[in-house]
Amino acid sequence: MIPIIGSIYLDPDELQFSFIRASGPGGQNVNKVSSAVQLRFNAAASPSLPEEVRQRIIREAGRKATRAGVIVIEAKRFRHQTRNREDATARLVEMIIRAAKPTKLRRASKPTRSSVTNRLKTKKHRGATKKLRRSPVAED
Repeated sequence: MIPIIGSIYLDPDELQFSFIRASGPGGQNVNKVSSAVQLRFNAAASPSLPEEVRQRIIREAGRKATRAGVIVIEAKRFRHQTRNREDATARLVEMIIRAAKPTKLRRASKPTRSSVTNRLKTKKHRGATKKLRRSPVAED
């Protein structure tokens, strides 16, 4: 079990790893070795996550989540499979931790009386300045 936060644990059997060839440095070896890791985690059907965390992680994953609720993370930062595998797992854990924290509701605030009067005073001053820039009106 992979500890996430509080009472949330992730079962390693829920993670599916596939190895693909990575671009970037590695010399001739880059064409022979599949060092990049593609991690698939079915968040929509995960029994390890509470329902609200499940919904938030799929929403937070954005383009990394499929329509079926599967989160796909590609890790190709390192030249070794094991390090890329650890990196992908760590990134998934971070994503779950962010989703586990409830979003803070914003309470609408009211502007203070002094800020309203200052704003109106500034508007009047600005209007007066612009009025002085106008050409004089011809009187008949």
